[in-house]
Amino acid sequence: MSAIQSLVVVGGGTAGWMAAAFFAKRFAGTPLNITLVESATIGTIGVGEATVPAMKVFLSDLGIDEREFMLNTQATFKLGIEFDGWNKPNESFFHPFAMFGAKIASIPFHHYWANLRTQQQAGPIDDYSLATQLARSNKFARPKENALDIARFNYAYHFDAGLFANYLSRFSQRQGVTRIEAQISHATRDATTGNISELVLESGEIISGDFFIDCSGFRGLLIEETLHTGYEHWNQWLPCDRAIALPSSSDEQIPSYTRALACSAGWQWRIPLQHRVGNGYVYSSQQISDEQALAELQKNITGTSLAEPKLIHFATGMRRKIWNHNVFALGLASGFLEPLESTSIYMVQTAINTLFTYFPQTQDCATIAQHANHTLAQHNQRLRDFIILHYYLNQRTGEPFWNECQNMTIPESLQARIEEFRYTANLRFDDLDFFQISSWLSLFSGFNLLPTHHHPKVAFFDKQHVIRELADMRSAIQRAVGDLPSHQHFLNPENATNTRRTAQHELPT
Repeated sequence: MSAIQSLVVVGGGTAGWMAAAFFAKRFAGTPLNITLVESATIGTIGVGEATVPAMKVFLSDLGIDEREFMLNTQATFKLGIEFDGWNKPNESFFHPFAMFGAKIASIPFHHYWANLRTQQQAGPIDDYSLATQLARSNKFARPKENALDIARFNYAYHFDAGLFANYLSRFSQRQGVTRIEAQISHATRDATTGNISELVLESGEIISGDFFIDCSGFRGLLIEETLHTGYEHWNQWLPCDRAIALPSSSDEQIPSYTRALACSAGWQWRIPLQHRVGNGYVYSSQQISDEQALAELQKNITGTSLAEPKLIHFATGMRRKIWNHNVFALGLASGFLEPLESTSIYMVQTAINTLFTYFPQTQDCATIAQHANHTLAQHNQRLRDFIILHYYLNQRTGEPFWNECQNMTIPESLQARIEEFRYTANLRFDDLDFFQISSWLSLFSGFNLLPTHHHPKVAFFDKQHVIRELADMRSAIQRAVGDLPSHQHFLNPENATNTRRTAQHELPT
């Protein structure tokens, strides 16, 4: 049994440099040699600019200071996502990185809330989320450690994907990663094992490796063009197949959340950075032309356009194997799930961690690859179901795209979760579920799907007492929000130290 000596990353961008940085840090002090091959002439998609709280863990594991990261990537804070017009036009709801309310007598808050909401005696569930109210008030604060339920929340970041890749490139090379600027002509396979044995550059130079990470984007140079792995399509549930990205000038007030606006044939993202705003329209080419999509996007953009629009074609789904022979696909090379819940970078991070857990000792890695593939397939499918839910539950009328989404036949796994919540008010999760009860609850409540059942203990409490409890929660949140600084103020490095102290002091306990 011979240990892996050389790891070759094919392609840079966010996925490639995240992999290089991660493995350089994890294998520091070992003989593992890491090389990344990228070409400046091959552009990256570069629109994965919104993240989930797992990104904080990634940066912490690398030992990267948050403030340094934010300065180098023009990052802003993110408390969640606002969904505008998804249920009905001119209505919105919020998906925060937080729980809602607080337990009462050990029973989850949403049992009480749903019971009162059906009687029109409770406000929208957004009223009982500190993170949501911070976002709607354009404010930000770091959460207290060990805070009680009502004050507990998390946060993520928006950042410039190009600047992030450059930042990780510098970081990785300081950790010993070798960067090669070149275009790859093709890869060759070992005649006996079928493994990739070497990369042939256009210059004729040969790069050998024991194991390869394919970050070559939609092309899938190794995983598909060379190994012919195959692709599992999900377009029967997620019909959007194109996107137009268009950056614009920044607003004076920088929101602490991502906005997802429902449009005629899909949806528009709005991602606020310190130096600009990322905009894009994800849509179905069966329902609208590229020209019409661009016109609709431009109509909804505030500020001045800063670049030519970028048209992106994609196929929603995943490779039939993420890990095939001695190749591990990462990022767009592994598949694509539209960026509705900012899961693209999260899945890069999850896949990297999975590969590290199952990292091979030799090139003969079929058995451990099978376990890794199963784990990643489950992760992807559960993320897929959560994204489908956004489309399926919409109540818009008179629009072909949205009507088709309402009437689609959804996966049995998703149908089972909807029915479980509808009839029990509960959902079960495990480690393969990134989105837990609060995330599903934000969507169910946003689309007005309330359970027909609640825990029987709810009925034993005096209803007026519960109404007062919920009113007190809402009042405590509003008081806390009123005393906290704006997101813009918090982003200013000169205010950072004092802002941290004020935020920690004012959040409710």
